[in-house]
Amino acid sequence: MWSGVYPAVTTKFTEDDRLDHAEMERCFGLLIDAGCDGLIVCGSLGEGPMLSHDEKLAVLATARKTAGERPVLLTINEAATRDAARLASQGAAAGADGLMVVPSPIYHTNPKETVTTLKAVASAGGLPVMVYSNRVAYRVDVTIDIMAELAADPLFVAIKESCDDIRRTTEMINAFGDRFDVLTGVDNLAFEALAAGAVGWVAGLVTAFPRETVAIWKLMQAGRTAEALAIYRWFRPLLDLDVSTYLVQNIKLAEVHAIGSNDRVRLPRLPLDGERRKAVEKVIRDAMAKRPEVPAI
Repeated sequence: MWSGVYPAVTTKFTEDDRLDHAEMERCFGLLIDAGCDGLIVCGSLGEGPMLSHDEKLAVLATARKTAGERPVLLTINEAATRDAARLASQGAAAGADGLMVVPSPIYHTNPKETVTTLKAVASAGGLPVMVYSNRVAYRVDVTIDIMAELAADPLFVAIKESCDDIRRTTEMINAFGDRFDVLTGVDNLAFEALAAGAVGWVAGLVTAFPRETVAIWKLMQAGRTAEALAIYRWFRPLLDLDVSTYLVQNIKLAEVHAIGSNDRVRLPRLPLDGERRKAVEKVIRDAMAKRPEVPAI
């Protein structure tokens, strides 16, 4: 159902901490114009946990307006299953094409609780679900056994695999064949995951460098692996910025330099400053100084 490049988009704010819909529409449009296959809103990179339900639905509406016929997924990352189910229902009514569901971002659920939560949210939304497995950030590992329990429910169609172990991609495919779309969610493992059979990339740095991200995906699909690898090797220092406590600030700073946006974030986050900002800006500037040509595909 879902394959290709799906940006986990950033949420844009005005100077007085309101949603900046005009800037989001501009930035989302750059992604669609570059050939991205859909959008995912209000995830970790989108500062979802810092948004109210009303704000999340407003971001969804802006993305839906911009994406045209391409799917827009709403991330469900609420602490309480009751709240997650309510947002899933609201998202469905507001026109989301699917849900990306974090089992539990605060309480670290055991396998039975994980299955129960995922099923409750899927049932409330009634939309196709991409399960977000990220044992590094959220301490909940959606394992092969858990996916086996979900396999009988047709609402579960995909998994964003972010366990930081590239072997999991092969294990998922070996266990389920094409029952689930397996997408990689770790920017600096993307080439490896696509080479192992992942059918898509839920990407972060794509928001600043959409052409290069889409080119890697398309080249891999065309069997032009060496060309994809050359771009990926250039991209790696930037992609490493996604695997950080400061991923939101890092990537928004990349957007400042690459697409002329801003790096406003919502408290408790603050924009990068001092030596950390200088270090990240050096990575960005060094990469942009030797930005590769994207081949015709």
